[in-house]
Amino acid sequence: MDYLNWINQWGGWDLYQEVYGEYDMVYLPYGITNNESGFMGGTPIESIADLEGKRLRLSGRDQGRVLEQLGGSQVTLAGGEVYQAIERGVIDAGEFSTPGVDYKAGFGEVADYWSTPGWHQSASVFGVMINKDAWDALSEETQEKLKIAAEATMTWSLAWSERGSTEATVKFKDEGMTINQLSEEDLARIQEVTNEVILQGACEDPMHAKVYHSMVSYLEHYANWRDVTVPFNMSRTMDNLPSLEELEACMNQ
Repeated sequence: MDYLNWINQWGGWDLYQEVYGEYDMVYLPYGITNNESGFMGGTPIESIADLEGKRLRLSGRDQGRVLEQLGGSQVTLAGGEVYQAIERGVIDAGEFSTPGVDYKAGFGEVADYWSTPGWHQSASVFGVMINKDAWDALSEETQEKLKIAAEATMTWSLAWSERGSTEATVKFKDEGMTINQLSEEDLARIQEVTNEVILQGACEDPMHAKVYHSMVSYLEHYANWRDVTVPFNMSRTMDNLPSLEELEACMNQ
């Protein structure tokens, strides 16, 4: 949801155009998936202490930097190789995508343990790159239609991904996957390390810094509204609702 907000209302769209514009392209973000699964494998990871010495399939430069500071070792593998690497014990655990995608990839067949949340990739954005000259040759009406279509698909994709992730999580549970959730203390430590890595990358590249500055500015600004509406804003965690049985009884009166 933060990506959706940032892209549409807090400057993200303009930054995409600036970055891709350097390569004579227009970029239309058209898809968002939410939190990725986390690490699945034959070795339980119950805390960040368990990352010490582990070989984990993990994509991304900055994610790898965080993992290494936490004691783990990043293994780079193509997505199609993760299943076999888990099965053969080449890696202790691996990540690939959201639960919906990971279930269809068969991870439940080779992994007994699942470490959540997927702190390495809290969301993904997908988009289409269009040659700038080709884009400029289109009519303003066609350009606007393409922008609207991309925005609509982006909103749809988030709900589609969440539905698939929910259904897959139920299947993983039903089939005996052991799920270990990291503690709040562990997640706080991961955030500390992540902040260090963010600043490292920002100091290495001015555009890196500019994008992160925009994202952090959004989070700070949005907090003015978000924090005074907890727990009713966006995603909500509840354990005190009427039971389904009670509601069904009312439906059948």
